[in-house]
Amino acid sequence: MSTERRSAAEPVVRVDLGHRGGRPQTPVALEARVREALARTPAAGTRCFLVLDDAPDLMDHQVHYERLYSHGPAEVLCLAYGGADSRELLLPHVLRAAGVLWIPDAFAGADGTEPGPGEGRGGGGARRGDGPGSRSGKPGPEAVDEALRPMVELLSELSVFRAVLGGIAEVPHGVAVPAARVLEHDLTEEAKARAWRQALEELTGQDVPPPALVVEGAPGSDAGPAVPAALGHLIGAAVPRALAGRNWLVPGGRAETRRLACERALRDAEDGYEQVRGPAGLFGRRGRTVDLPERLADLADALGAYRGCVAEALSEGGGDRLSAEQRSGLLQRGIDLPELPEASRSAVGPGLRAYTERLIAAGLPLRSVAARLGALSDRSAPAGSAARLARLDDICPERMSGELASPLPFGPDGPAFAHAAPVLLLAFTAGLWPGPGWVAGPLTGLLLALLTLLMLRRRPNRSPARPLDGGGSTRSGLRLVAGLAGGAAGGLAGTLLAPPVWAGAAALGLAVTGSVALVLRDWTAAVDDWWDRTDVRSAARSLHGIDGLLAETAVQDWLFADARYHCSDGARAVALLVRGLADTAEECLAAEDAGAAGARGSAGANGMAASAVSSGADAGTADDPWNWVSWGDGDGHSHGDGNSHGVGGDGHGGGPPRDGGPPTGRTAPWDGGAAADTLPSGAPADPPWLERERGDGGPALVPTLLGDLAGGATRILATRWAAVERDPAEAGRGSVRRPMAELLEEERAGLRRDGATSPPVSSAGPGERPEERPGAAELLGVSSDRAGRLLGPDGGADEVVPLCSAEHRRMLSREPTAVRGVRFAPEAMRRGAEPDLPRDGWHAAGEDIVWTPGGRHAGVLCLVPLRAEIVRTVRAEEGEPR
Repeated sequence: MSTERRSAAEPVVRVDLGHRGGRPQTPVALEARVREALARTPAAGTRCFLVLDDAPDLMDHQVHYERLYSHGPAEVLCLAYGGADSRELLLPHVLRAAGVLWIPDAFAGADGTEPGPGEGRGGGGARRGDGPGSRSGKPGPEAVDEALRPMVELLSELSVFRAVLGGIAEVPHGVAVPAARVLEHDLTEEAKARAWRQALEELTGQDVPPPALVVEGAPGSDAGPAVPAALGHLIGAAVPRALAGRNWLVPGGRAETRRLACERALRDAEDGYEQVRGPAGLFGRRGRTVDLPERLADLADALGAYRGCVAEALSEGGGDRLSAEQRSGLLQRGIDLPELPEASRSAVGPGLRAYTERLIAAGLPLRSVAARLGALSDRSAPAGSAARLARLDDICPERMSGELASPLPFGPDGPAFAHAAPVLLLAFTAGLWPGPGWVAGPLTGLLLALLTLLMLRRRPNRSPARPLDGGGSTRSGLRLVAGLAGGAAGGLAGTLLAPPVWAGAAALGLAVTGSVALVLRDWTAAVDDWWDRTDVRSAARSLHGIDGLLAETAVQDWLFADARYHCSDGARAVALLVRGLADTAEECLAAEDAGAAGARGSAGANGMAASAVSSGADAGTADDPWNWVSWGDGDGHSHGDGNSHGVGGDGHGGGPPRDGGPPTGRTAPWDGGAAADTLPSGAPADPPWLERERGDGGPALVPTLLGDLAGGATRILATRWAAVERDPAEAGRGSVRRPMAELLEEERAGLRRDGATSPPVSSAGPGERPEERPGAAELLGVSSDRAGRLLGPDGGADEVVPLCSAEHRRMLSREPTAVRGVRFAPEAMRRGAEPDLPRDGWHAAGEDIVWTPGGRHAGVLCLVPLRAEIVRTVRAEEGEPR
């Protein structure tokens, strides 16, 4: 069994000094293993070592054990295997301070021999004869490794390690032979591969177009993770409260003077328009004194001057950052930029970090997170105030001043019939008075024509002081013709109809009143139409638009230019880092796909040879008493209640279940990296003290894996935030491939180790709550009731299997009270499972259970002492180990 490379400063460090599997046993090689183990121990405190060694070689390795104690306080638990031919166990003197678990034969305990004290009556199931522990059927190195692996994993849990060490300390000589009953809950290989692929695919996601960004607190921010308010003003979506409604112009400065002149000119033009458009403008003296073209020309000059001042400021304030010279130039033009704490870059880093971690915590794939960060980078990137000149042209084109200063033609709008019909009708009405109507009708038409000529003379587009005249036409000739024709027609009608005098007088009065109303209506409509065409209202909007553009430029391109530049660079750097995390995960998937394809190809090429080997193995099944298929049946030599101790049974062995039904929810007792439900021919069987159950994965498996990976990605980014704030460009060029690969390896190792039931080691911190992690039932898809029964008051000690053969049991102590027991189970088996278990399950389990934070093993470990004369402690002479 090779020494597993694990993370630094692990709680229990494994040291393998054995020679199984052809490991080199030279002194240099052994010394390298010890040195490697010491490098992985904590720098301070008591070190914990789990040493795997061959029982016959303990004396030869004394120097290496001394090395483990040479660097400070240490707790050593030695797991010695083998020595089946020995009749005593020789220990170096240095191991008197350690605990020793001697396993003469991990495959023993099912040979039909009566168990010793504390061994229970559940250890049988196989036929008499040669077994893995006998001389004629000794298992190979691979089988030994597989048999010891669960015990090594179990003792690597710090809580179990110390509980076992404490129990051995109460045993004479500090040496015990274990008797165990262990349940191993895990996932099938297909479930692991499927969950791993799905978690990685959901973690990385697909490339998406940049989404729309919403600031926190704005409408629509509840739809998903929003940009923090601290970054809102950097993407133009908000203005800091301290700057809301602020006047950016220096009182009395050049810019404010020109803006005030523009406001006065606009106000004068609007006042003149109001004076001209009413009766006073047509009939009064005021209409002759108001010079609207002059006022419009003044407005054009003032607006052009203000626009030019702002354009110069935008041009000189260009660039990504505002220099001291540019700030001074803006002040000379009358633009004031205050010094605000909000304008510094200090809030950018925390806001960007909060946004990124919020996106990852919300479950967004890494590529979606990178897309949002890229959108934030684009939105916050300052283009410089000079880039806003194009928008200034849209708000206030340069031609607007010339158009305001050039008077437009004046005249009523509409078709000729609309102008002639009212005059014709009014003149006709005035001519209905018999007799006087022949005069009143034509005079009314003439009066309307003269008033139309007055409208042309008082037109507002003509300046009395300057040669400004837009010209115009009021169609007075058309109205004269229509009035005369209507008056003549009315006189004729009055003569023919002969209405009473009062009716004719009333008609005349109505015609006169209507004529005045018609002229005033036409005058007002014509003035309004002309005013609208001058587009003075658009000039007013342009003035307010320039003010808004100036305020926006002051905030976005001047005051916060440095902060926006820093935010843009930082968001781009973090987006590159996040894409690097996603790329590494995709490369991991691609490598696994390539490896799987290669394995399939190799399997296909070797199919004929494999079939031949399989046929040969099957041929020997009937003669192999340790073959898993026949384990527990045959000649009927099973102990106790007849239950065997493999995997295929009901929780107590590898034979048929107690009820005779087929096994469900489990694979074959040999895992071997395969996911089949049957044991490959020729594969080593499980030791009788181990039962395995394989689940297909629960509903919480993929979300838990995804949460662990997302949390790990957040922790990787946490190590880069200082670099992002210090130098975003350099941080963006950094690589996250190695830490992400380590995260993936750690998470996958956890998936292989215990189905992700325990949180990753790297996630341990004050903010973690392991008790909120889903339990084994939700993650593995297996039930915890067997472990609950085994650890209950009626189970455990009676089901243990001694890890020694019958010939070694005579070496064990016959004193039942000397046996020490350790009961253990992972917290994951209890989490979320208690309400579903019977009263004799976890609810009634003893308080002496050691709850391990991780692992996949639950069960009972009894420490059976040896007789006094079996253990001899020897002080070896100084010298190099062999």
